[in-house]
Amino acid sequence: MCSPCCSWTATQSTASSPTSWAPGKKVMDGEKDPRNLLVAFQIVRDLIVKNYALGPFVEELFEVTSCYFPIDFTPPPNDPHGIQREDLILSLRAVLASTPQFAEFLLPLLIEKMDSDLQSAKLDSLQTLTACCAIYGQKELQEFLPSLWSSLRREVFQTASEKVEAECLAALHALSACLSRSVLSSDTEDLLDSFLSSVLQDCRHHLCEPDMKLVWPSAKLLQTAAGASLRTCHRVTRSVVPLLLEQYTKHPQSSQRRTILEMLLGFLELQQKWGHVEEDESALLALRAPVCTVVFSAMTDPSVQLQLVGIRALTVLGSLQGFLSPPDLELVVDHLLRLILHEEDSQSSEAAMEAVGSLAPLYPQMFSERMVPRLGEELQSEREEEGSRAPRSLRQRCLQALAAVSTHTSIVRETVPVLLQHLRQVQKGSEARNAQDVVSVCQSLHRVALQCQQDAESCWYYHQTVVPYLLAMAVQAAMQESTHPLLGKALLEEEALAAMVPVISAANTHLSPELAAQSVSHVVPLFLDGEVSFLPQNSFPCSFQPFEGGERFEAQRRLVALLMAFVCSLPRNVVIPQQERLLRELLALSCSCNCPFTATTAAKCFAGLVNKHPAGQQLDEILQLAVNRLEPSLAEGPHRTQALTLLLWVTKALVLRYHPLSSRLTDKLLGLLGDAELGPVAADGFSLLMADSPDVLHKGCHADVRIMFRQRFFTDNVPKLVQGFHGAGPDVKANYLKGLSHVLNHLPKPVLVTELPTLLSLLLEALSCSDRVVQLSTLSCLQPLLLEAPQIMSLHVDTLVTKFLSLASSPTMAVRIAALRCAHALTSLPTTVLLPYKARVIRALAKPLDDKKRLVRKEAVAARGEWFLLGSPGR
Repeated sequence: MCSPCCSWTATQSTASSPTSWAPGKKVMDGEKDPRNLLVAFQIVRDLIVKNYALGPFVEELFEVTSCYFPIDFTPPPNDPHGIQREDLILSLRAVLASTPQFAEFLLPLLIEKMDSDLQSAKLDSLQTLTACCAIYGQKELQEFLPSLWSSLRREVFQTASEKVEAECLAALHALSACLSRSVLSSDTEDLLDSFLSSVLQDCRHHLCEPDMKLVWPSAKLLQTAAGASLRTCHRVTRSVVPLLLEQYTKHPQSSQRRTILEMLLGFLELQQKWGHVEEDESALLALRAPVCTVVFSAMTDPSVQLQLVGIRALTVLGSLQGFLSPPDLELVVDHLLRLILHEEDSQSSEAAMEAVGSLAPLYPQMFSERMVPRLGEELQSEREEEGSRAPRSLRQRCLQALAAVSTHTSIVRETVPVLLQHLRQVQKGSEARNAQDVVSVCQSLHRVALQCQQDAESCWYYHQTVVPYLLAMAVQAAMQESTHPLLGKALLEEEALAAMVPVISAANTHLSPELAAQSVSHVVPLFLDGEVSFLPQNSFPCSFQPFEGGERFEAQRRLVALLMAFVCSLPRNVVIPQQERLLRELLALSCSCNCPFTATTAAKCFAGLVNKHPAGQQLDEILQLAVNRLEPSLAEGPHRTQALTLLLWVTKALVLRYHPLSSRLTDKLLGLLGDAELGPVAADGFSLLMADSPDVLHKGCHADVRIMFRQRFFTDNVPKLVQGFHGAGPDVKANYLKGLSHVLNHLPKPVLVTELPTLLSLLLEALSCSDRVVQLSTLSCLQPLLLEAPQIMSLHVDTLVTKFLSLASSPTMAVRIAALRCAHALTSLPTTVLLPYKARVIRALAKPLDDKKRLVRKEAVAARGEWFLLGSPGR
C-alpha cells in the first residue's frame, strides 16, 4: 500500500492532469484493514501539513478519505494489534480538520451526519466541527452558518443525550470563538454579529418562560456563545442581562426567581473569565444597581434555595474588580453576617461562611472593620447572657465565622486575639460543658492555622501569638489543678488537649527552619527545665515539672500531648535541643505512667522523634535503651499495656523508615498475639501500624515515610501471621485473624488481588470468628474484592453466600450493614454462577427489610433489588 502512495506523492506536485491521481486513489479505495487505514490517513495528513500543492485534487483527496466518515469499526476479540475505533476516528479527524480547503466539502457532510439518527455519527460530526473551527475563518464558515446553527439548536433543544448536548455546546463555543478571531475589513459583513443575532433571536424569548422546558437549553446556548470571547460576552450580556432582571421582578414565586437568578449567575460568572474591564467597555457595569438589588433581595427571601443562589451570585459580584461600590460592600457584609448568625437553616449559614472566606481576601479592610468586631461583640454578649435562646448554636456560628473570615494577614491579626480571649474566658468557667467549648475554639484556631500556612507573614504571626498563649493557659491550668481543682479544669480534659494538638501542629509545619529552631529553643526547655520566661502572663504559683513523678504532677504530665504536637511537627532538618535527654524522659514516662492518655502521648512523642532521628550511634543507643526497657515490662508487671503501646508506636516509627530493628520489634508483636491478656490489643495494633496517623508519623508533619511500606510489611509479615494462626491454640486464633484482616484492609487493592488465591480460604475462616471486629474488618476487605476479582471469588460463591446471609442477622448493626453490602457486591459476579442462589438470597434478605435500624433497612433494599434484577434482559 505504501509504495504506490509514495509514488503518487512524489509526482503529484508536477501533475497537470487528474489522471495522475488514479494510482493513489486505487490503492486507498475500498481499503478495510485498520492497520493500513491508519497508515493511509497519516500519509494524507502529511501531504497536507507539509504543504504539498494539491491543486485540482483537493476534492478527490477529500472524497477518498471522507468516504470512511463516520468510522464504524468494532475491533475483533483478542485483536493482537490493539487498534481501537477511537484510534481510527482521531486519525481520520486529523486529516479532515487539517486544511481549510476541505471546508466547502466537509461542512455539508458534517451537517448531514448531525441530522442522522445515529448518536455515534452525531458525536463524531460535532467533535470534528469543533476541531475544524481551530483553523477555519469567516470565509470558510459564512455559507454554512445558518445550517450549522439550526442543527446545533435543534439538538440542544430536543436531545435526551447529555453527551450530544455537551458536544453541541462545545461546537457552538468553537464557532463563536472562530468568528471572534476573524479580522474585519471595512467592506465585509460582521459575521459574528449576525450569527449572535440569530442565536439571540431563537433563544432569548425562552428566558421569559422560567417554568418551560426550553428555558435551560436556551440559557446554555446563550452562555456558551457568550463565553467564547470578550466580544461575544459583551454582545450577549448587553441583550440578556436586562431581560433577566426584568423577568426576576415580574415573577414573584421563589422557584421561578431561583431559575432566573441561576441563569443570571451563569452570565455573571462569564465576566470573571475576562478579568478587569474598563467602565465604558462593560455592559454589566451600567446595570450595577439593578443587579445588586436582585441579588440582595434573593438573600432576604424566605426560600433557602433562592438564598443559596443569591449567595453564589454575591460571591461572583464581589470577585469582579471595581463592580461593587463601598455602600454595596457594606450591604454585602451585613447580609452575610445576618445569614451566618441568625438564619435558622444551616445550609444558608454555611454557604455564607464560604462566601466570606472567598471575599475577605479581596476586601480585607471592610471585613476587618465591619464583620470581626461584631462577631466579637456577639461572643461577648453571649457569654454575659447564658440564658439566651440556643446559645451554643450562636456561639458555634460566631467561632466558625471568625475562622472563615481569617483569609488575609490583616484580618488574622484581628480574629486571633478575639478567639484567644474567648478561650481565656472559657478557661475561667467551671461547667462541664466548657471542655466542648474549648474544642470548638480550637477547631476554629486550627482552621485559621491551615489558612495561614501559605503566607509566611501570617504563619509566623499566628505561631508566635497562638502557640505561647495556648501553652501558657495549659501550664497555668495544670498548676492550679492541685490548689483550685475547678479552675481551668476544662483545658486539661482529654478531648480539649486532643483538640489543641492539631492547632499547635498546624502552626509549626510550614515554618522556615530558622524560625522553627528559634521557637523550639524555648519550648523544649519549658518541659525539661520549667523555663517559663517566654510565656505570656508567666507568673505561675509553682514550678512546671511535667516529667516528675508523684500524684501532684499528674495534671502537668498530661501536657506532654502539647509537647508532642510541637516537636513532632517540626521539619526534619531542625535540631531539637537536649534531644537525647528528652527521649529518655519520654521513654521513662511512657512505660511508668498510670494515666493511659499521658502514657500514649509520651509514646507517640518518643516515636515521632525516633522516626526523624538521623541514623547513627545515638539512634542505636536510644533504641537499645527502649528495647531493654520494653522486654521486662512486657513480660510481667503492672505496666504491660503501657509497654505494648510504646512497642506499637516505636515499631510504626521504624517500619515507616525501613529501619532494620523494625523486623525484630514486629516479631515481638507477633509473639504477643498468643498472649491471653495482651493478644487482642496486639492484634488491633496491626491497624495502627498500617493506617495513617492523624497527629504524628505522617508526611504532613515531615515524618520519614518510605513509599510502599505497606507492601513491604505485608510481604515480610503476612506469612508469619498465617503460620502463627495454624499453630495457635483455639483461644487465641482470633487474634491472628484480626491482625491479618487489619493488614489486608489497609493494603492497596491491586496488591491484595494478586495475593487473593492464597489468602481467601483464611478470610473465609475469619468470617466464622465470633469476634465482631474480625468479622467487620474481613467483610470490609472482601467487599471491594468481589468487584475487582470476580473470577476468583466465584470459586467460593457457595461459602460467601452462606456467610453473608448468616452475618446479615448479626446482633451488631455495623456487621449487618457490612454483610448486606457484601451480599449486594456479590451481584457483580458472573450471572450464571449466581442464578442457582437467587431465590434463596431473596428470601433471606426479606428479614432485614424489617430491621429496627434504618441504615440496615436501606442496605437490605439495595441488595435485594439487585438480586431481583439478576438475569433480567438488558442487565
